[in-house]
Amino acid sequence: MIIEKSRQIIAEVGKAVVGKDDVIEKVLMAIYANGHILLEDYPGVGKTTLALAFSKALGMDYKRIQFTSDTMPSDITGFSVYNKDSGQLEYKEGAVNCQLFLGDEINRTSPKTQAALLEVMEEGSVTVDGITHMLPQPFICIATQNPVGSVGTQPLPDSQLDRFLVSLSIGYPSMEEQIDIIEQRQHHNPLEDIHPVIQAENIVEVQQYLSTIRMTRDIMRYMITLCEKTREGSMVDLGVSPRGVIALSQMSKAHAVLRERNFVIPEDVRAVFANVCAHRIILKPQARIEGFTVYSFLQKILDTVEPPKIGL
Repeated sequence: MIIEKSRQIIAEVGKAVVGKDDVIEKVLMAIYANGHILLEDYPGVGKTTLALAFSKALGMDYKRIQFTSDTMPSDITGFSVYNKDSGQLEYKEGAVNCQLFLGDEINRTSPKTQAALLEVMEEGSVTVDGITHMLPQPFICIATQNPVGSVGTQPLPDSQLDRFLVSLSIGYPSMEEQIDIIEQRQHHNPLEDIHPVIQAENIVEVQQYLSTIRMTRDIMRYMITLCEKTREGSMVDLGVSPRGVIALSQMSKAHAVLRERNFVIPEDVRAVFANVCAHRIILKPQARIEGFTVYSFLQKILDTVEPPKIGL
């Protein structure tokens, strides 16, 4: 049932996001793993469309906020207003009171506002005037960053980047895919063609099912070894944290589920390793001068660490 519904979800989202099934699948895996998603890509490649398409296909309540330098923490968390009739403070919901929240250009807002979103991502709740308000479940945050044009931006602190389960890039479409996009949008918006495949409560069920996916100690050691290797080397300032190891295990389980298995194999770990770890690593300036990238570093680790042999 999960496999059939997952294929339908990918097909529905693919109506609006053309030629990017791999990215769509990994976003779905991150949602199944109950994690938040960072999209680092250029303007106009479909980041907002991707989030909207998922909200429709998954039957999730959706809200979006465009971050700017004057976006306040209360815009995120909500605020209290005095009601003169009742003589009490009434809570007014903020933008995150939804199931799928899109924060556009998160690096263009102040550190204080970024920190407000951090609590929401970590706790699944907001605290206003000492009162904690739980968010609807599931709660997934998709945040975007523009990799070019750093004027007026506030880079996310490492501790907040670490809260994102994966970092993904949609990339530019091919020539044929761009032709398809133009033809699609000549008469109507393809988002109107997307129909709900499941409901939000079904997402929670899949998230709970992931806890039953088997993972041997050899696989755990393999994941830990891969992540420990990111902390070594003369070119590295910061490697993957233990939280990153947990994120890798969750995404590996989600990958196994979509491959119709109830156990994790090394190929699951390898398939998601870069997406889980790239945004958690900081290389020294010298690395960039020498043309050394995070992705080449991660690929080298995958090439040098021997995966365990799994008996089936």
